[in-house]
Amino acid sequence: MKITDVLRKDIMIMDLEATTKEPVIDEMINSLADNGVINDRDIFKEAILKREAQTTTGLGDGIAMPHAKNKAVNKPTVLFAKSNKGVDYESLDGQPAYLFFMIAVPDGANDTHLQTLAALSRLLIEKEFVDKLKQASTPDEVHMIFNQAQEEKDAHEKEQEQEAKQESDSSKQKPFIVAVTACPTGIAHTYMAEDALKKKAAEMNVDIRVETQGSEGAKHALTAAEIEKAEAVIIAASKKVELNRFAGKHVLDRPVTDGINKTEELITKAINQDAPVYHGESNEKSSDKEEKSTSVWGSIYKDLMNGISNMLPFVVGGGILLAISFLFESILGSESEVFTFLNSIGSNAFTFLIPIFAGFIAMSIADRPGLMPGMVGGLIAVNSNAGFLGGLVAGFLAGYLVVLLKRLFRGLPRSLEGLKPILIYPVLGLFLTGLLMYFVFGPIFSGINTAMVDFLQNLGTGNAVIIGVILGGMMAIDMGGPFNKAAYAFSIGIFTDTGDGSLMAAVMAGGMVPPLAIALASTLFRNKFTEAEHKSGLTNYVMGLSFITEGAIPFAAADPLRIIVSSVIGAAVAGGLTQFWDTAIPAPHGGIFVVALADHALMFLLALVIGTVVAAIILGLWKRPVSK
Repeated sequence: MKITDVLRKDIMIMDLEATTKEPVIDEMINSLADNGVINDRDIFKEAILKREAQTTTGLGDGIAMPHAKNKAVNKPTVLFAKSNKGVDYESLDGQPAYLFFMIAVPDGANDTHLQTLAALSRLLIEKEFVDKLKQASTPDEVHMIFNQAQEEKDAHEKEQEQEAKQESDSSKQKPFIVAVTACPTGIAHTYMAEDALKKKAAEMNVDIRVETQGSEGAKHALTAAEIEKAEAVIIAASKKVELNRFAGKHVLDRPVTDGINKTEELITKAINQDAPVYHGESNEKSSDKEEKSTSVWGSIYKDLMNGISNMLPFVVGGGILLAISFLFESILGSESEVFTFLNSIGSNAFTFLIPIFAGFIAMSIADRPGLMPGMVGGLIAVNSNAGFLGGLVAGFLAGYLVVLLKRLFRGLPRSLEGLKPILIYPVLGLFLTGLLMYFVFGPIFSGINTAMVDFLQNLGTGNAVIIGVILGGMMAIDMGGPFNKAAYAFSIGIFTDTGDGSLMAAVMAGGMVPPLAIALASTLFRNKFTEAEHKSGLTNYVMGLSFITEGAIPFAAADPLRIIVSSVIGAAVAGGLTQFWDTAIPAPHGGIFVVALADHALMFLLALVIGTVVAAIILGLWKRPVSK
């Protein structure tokens, strides 16, 4: 099958009308729907936007490849569209996009179709080919350019095969590396990264073997002999790749977009073995180069975030359903079936919070053998009233105990290797974690937890305001980083232990202020922001109201001093006012969508507005006007 078999001329758009991302997507989807390629606009668009939320498909150099594979597609098709004006598509290089390839693949598409789409992705690496497409003015020209490019590529591949045969007969040695490319959907980025790595390796006189993990599964799978021979491994992937087979090798782990845009850097690091040695679960090998390691704090933070990120769905789902149940209780009474039903579901979700939190901390430290003892340690923390802090300790305790067991049993005969994951680690890991949690850390942190809860519940207004100021300000210091997550984790701990959402109100207000303040400042002080910042500022209204602090990060990266200082001041004001006015949010997430469930909801909104206005005015007055 040729690329032109799926690149239909009758649906091409040779001059897009829209100039921003979502309207352009709508324009292309309408062409697909009007020509019978898809049977449901909404389902297909949902899949396209879900893929864009993972990583933009604006690849840079003026190219975008939005793609989706789902039941709304009738037949595999590629829609080519062109914009003469350029589109703000949030591309990786920050530049406008001019060429668009919307790829539509039905569920159950066979290998032939997917290989054709992979071939399309590979062609777009060639700059001369892209330049020709930019000059094309008719669908016939586009088809002709693709046919010529395919013929040239086929001829070039034959030449390469002949050269490879000649080189195999010579004694000349080249550096040899292996790579794996993968992206969440496995349609475009996977193959573009493969082709970019191969092309750059050829230029650098390096031999490379690339395994692709696309939507049709792994292709060109690396053999054990190739892995053993390789000097290093490049993982260019935006989804989980099984790494145990690379134990003992230098492994460079990067996003798939780096495999497209930073090929020379990756290959240079690989041939210089400038990457840490990966130690798998059963790895007994050593390296003559020391493994690069992150700082102790960096490692602890990664493990903690693994626990929090896996716990959050339980926090959000259970917390919001609990909050809604309390709303029905106030209307219908505690005997209401609606209240009982929703409260039961939310409470059941909440019972998993600390075990999940502890289990995934332990799993981050010790891989899968750490999960079970970590979860049981978290459950012991719940039953002993050690609370969130006890679960935190249980996770790290279980993880490091399993790591210790791995080291102690490293010299076990190979014939007994199979006993470690199914018997030794589960039994001894659980026994040691349970022993220490039950007799040592459970009682200690039970006392600490009780004292902390009593202290917070007996705070006077002045002290409560101070804590609100601190928590609100922490949410804005790094906008999703360690300070932000520490404040959020602390408030969740109090919320899960006591059901008191007052500190949750301070944290939520503090986290909503930075994006809202930036949005408001870009509206009130238009001459202080570029046109691109105005557009991004508008999206921050939505992100701020949804309690997504990270919307402020691009602005903070461009102007850290002004953005961070103004945001921290506004967030601290908002956090303090939530405590001064005795507000509480009985849900751990949701932003404006859960404010109706709050105690003193209007005062919470007032605190949020005041904090936002304070930060926006400071930022607007402090920033310099944008030069023309």
